[in-house]
Amino acid sequence: MNILNEIKTRASAPTPIFFQKVKKIGLIIAAIGTAVLTAPGVVPAVLLTYAGYAITAGTVLVSIAQLTVDEEQLEEKLFASVK
Repeated sequence: MNILNEIKTRASAPTPIFFQKVKKIGLIIAAIGTAVLTAPGVVPAVLLTYAGYAITAGTVLVSIAQLTVDEEQLEEKLFASVK
């Protein structure tokens, strides 16, 4: 199977409950990092560095969580569409 089709299929497949929570946490971390980076005024360089790390970590968490598939729900969905 083509790798792009596999990624598309995995991204649209159901996600397990645990990874839905991980995804929300990743979004919050990335949002906090973005808020610090775009804050008006003078922000210490250390905070800017940590904000960049937070955005990267949050993005990685969201990406991994989104591509995790709940095989049981996927099989049920596939069998329901066959019938």
